[in-house]
Amino acid sequence: MARHLITSAIPYINGIKHLGNLIGSQLPADLFARYLRARGHEVLFLCATDEHGTPAELAAAKAGKPVAEYCAEMHAVQARIAEGFRLSFDHFGRSSSPQNHALTQHFAGRLADAGLIGEVSEKQVYSIADGRFLPDRYIEGTCPNCGYDKARGDQCENCTKQLDPTDLIDARSAVSGSTDLEVRETKHLYLRQSELKDELDAWIDSKTEWPILTTSIAKKWLHDGDGLRDRGITRDLDWGIPVQRGTQPWPGMEGKVFYVWFDAPIEYIACASEWAEANGLTDAEWQRWWRTDKGAEDVRYTQFMGKDNVPFHTLSFPATLIGSGENWKMVDHLKSFNYLNYDGGQFSTSQGRGVFMDQALELLPADYWRWWLLSHAPESSDSEFTWEIFQSSVNKDLADVLGNFVSRITKFCRSKFGEEVPQGGSYGEIEINLIDDLSERVDRYARHMEKMEVRKSAQELRAIWACGNEYLQTVAPWTTFKTNPERAAMQTRLGLNLAHLYAVLSEPYLPDTTDRVLASLNVEKTSWPEDIAEFLQRLSSGHSFQTPEVLFAKITDEQREDWQHKFSGTRNP
Repeated sequence: MARHLITSAIPYINGIKHLGNLIGSQLPADLFARYLRARGHEVLFLCATDEHGTPAELAAAKAGKPVAEYCAEMHAVQARIAEGFRLSFDHFGRSSSPQNHALTQHFAGRLADAGLIGEVSEKQVYSIADGRFLPDRYIEGTCPNCGYDKARGDQCENCTKQLDPTDLIDARSAVSGSTDLEVRETKHLYLRQSELKDELDAWIDSKTEWPILTTSIAKKWLHDGDGLRDRGITRDLDWGIPVQRGTQPWPGMEGKVFYVWFDAPIEYIACASEWAEANGLTDAEWQRWWRTDKGAEDVRYTQFMGKDNVPFHTLSFPATLIGSGENWKMVDHLKSFNYLNYDGGQFSTSQGRGVFMDQALELLPADYWRWWLLSHAPESSDSEFTWEIFQSSVNKDLADVLGNFVSRITKFCRSKFGEEVPQGGSYGEIEINLIDDLSERVDRYARHMEKMEVRKSAQELRAIWACGNEYLQTVAPWTTFKTNPERAAMQTRLGLNLAHLYAVLSEPYLPDTTDRVLASLNVEKTSWPEDIAEFLQRLSSGHSFQTPEVLFAKITDEQREDWQHKFSGTRNP
């Protein structure tokens, strides 16, 4: 069996994420991790909170808390919500960890030694009232192009024109509102990633199985306009990883921190070190996942993220790893996603528009959301969440197909044979054809999962569920029982084994439902069904079970209308 390293793009610390964030990285990564574990592979699935940068400082200030305290509290909140959605991380770390501090400073030192970091003097806007340099996006003013009065220093959201802070009319600090701004000179470190352009280009060309979305974004950054540009990796902030050259001070960089987009991807590696420490393991245990000179040669590394994160993961982070000159494991497959939009517009954290992860769990169990989001994953294009589509999918797929099948077969068995698997009868042509069909479908399902084709996998899984209902409709054991109880017993026994099969196959999508069905069937978690014919005989005559409660309650029109109104844009960020 193979060894699989899986990372999900790490969510930012400033608040609870919406469903668009969930389907963009964490949830499909969890689907893949669960599937690989079910097939017997060794998996290390890592995620963390991204805790540095100006937004974290401002969110903490708004909450009236020290930034370290705020980040610790929000990490606990995000970890609890992730658990609520059954995200099966092996470790959920923090980019503010001591491990990430040390590794980030280590990489900076290695890159500097390789001549890949340069010192650049540049002019930035300084807010006298705030006592700090302001990142471009924290300067507001009137757009000189369209007159929009809340344009940011990097771009006008109204007309989309790219801007510099000095372009703005009546510029002010987005932190305090002060207009007492001046341009000052400051020094920063730049990663000379342009020096690695050809090497990055060749590396990306070698990834022939990457989604077109991933490679097209990377190639655009490499070749459009002036091509790949060097990137600043430091900021004038208080909160972050202090700039050091390895373990040594960096003259002229006192009081500065590394830019969040430099240290955040390094947290993937640091998170493995955190995992090892949390589990009482040695450094060798995490290094065997990340260092190709220390055991990671056979690791397959897969990253999951939204399309907005692709440039940093295909260019800047690889440049950091390559430029270090060390034997770090590079990503093998990068699965990127488009955006999930909300009811005719966009999810918006700032406007409170859409459904946020904590709210979703208050409305319905996690499996309802997991199924809808994954079966509608924005793979080839943006997708749209509407309450009507959500209601229809939950009711038809989960309630009418999977839930209905498990309910029908267990209740019928209880009424005619009691709560144990009946004996008697042997397969006929219909059953043999069904098993052949299921064998082909399960093979297709597995192939789609191997390729991380999330929507196709869901479609095949639903078709597998539907086979059970179609079988019951065709053979009608309730009618057969009247004239041939032994044959009805065989049909019922097969139906109960189908429920077992569905529970095991559905676990990556519906982990709680799987647990409920297996518990009702009195079955411990079992291995993946490699041989369908054999698997469908595992619940033998005399095996006892309990009829489960309704697996999925249907969403009513009244509920849908109420939720649609409730989540139209009222939540405070």
